[in-house]
Amino acid sequence: MTRYILRRVLGAIPLIIAIITIVFVMLRVVIPGDPVYMLAGDTASPELIERIRQKYGLDRSVFEQYLTFIKNAVQGDLGNSIKFGEPVIELIAKAFPFTALLTGLAVGVGSGIGIVVGVITAVKRDSWIDKVSMLAVVFMNAFPTFWLGLILILIFSVWLRVLPVEGYATWRHLVLPVTTLSVGQAALIARLVRSTMLETLDSEYVRTGRAKGLRERRVVLVHALKNTLIPTITVIGLSTASLLGGAIITETIFGLPGIGRLTIAAIADLDYPLIQGTVLLVAVVFVLANILVDLVYAAVDPRIHYK
Repeated sequence: MTRYILRRVLGAIPLIIAIITIVFVMLRVVIPGDPVYMLAGDTASPELIERIRQKYGLDRSVFEQYLTFIKNAVQGDLGNSIKFGEPVIELIAKAFPFTALLTGLAVGVGSGIGIVVGVITAVKRDSWIDKVSMLAVVFMNAFPTFWLGLILILIFSVWLRVLPVEGYATWRHLVLPVTTLSVGQAALIARLVRSTMLETLDSEYVRTGRAKGLRERRVVLVHALKNTLIPTITVIGLSTASLLGGAIITETIFGLPGIGRLTIAAIADLDYPLIQGTVLLVAVVFVLANILVDLVYAAVDPRIHYK
């Protein structure tokens, strides 16, 4: 198992380097704008502009900047933020725990609801419960994240005044953001679990279990659901990284102190080091999520072994 994990991590390094290289080049070659002028202002003197360029190494060629970035990144140094003037690694360390909490709650709540709805609709196939639930799932899956967040703010913060709209101080500030992120997750998991569960319930071994007199609850929750979890785990793991992208919009809408809001601020000011740091973080999280999915496979299905 250890050898397998090490092999996966080493195999992911070229992918991470490729992602960060593309972002690095695009920031300096493709995307218009100059972070130095945005920091110093249009009326800054040429001498001040030049000093700022030298301070952040922007006076060197793109290739030299790239080599310096890779060398420092290997040592755990992602540079200093142009906007905030602090080390990027410290800014990320402050913001990431909140984003991890928000994403974890969204994955847990959304996946839990999705699994329950998927199982119930599969068991109650073609009933009014199944039809109403699937209609609601399709409706929820069609909501863009930003639009749903604004609607929830309008209803629960503006009209009903029962939940706060911005900032983070108590658990009540997490209700709307977590709901915003978890609705799409719940809809996705519910559809997947229902379709997989229907196929599993029609399989030969389930019919055999029923013929032997096993209780229906045991057939559904132990035998059928366990096999349904394999593809579900894959989707949950991959959607975790996707929800980090959704957190960028959600944190901005609700004014939350996470990686998403930090990324938006970095993009608005063309803060090269901070953008590169947040992209690197998302790439690493995506890789780790895939490895974790494989490990959970082995725990759920004893037939799976990694060498």
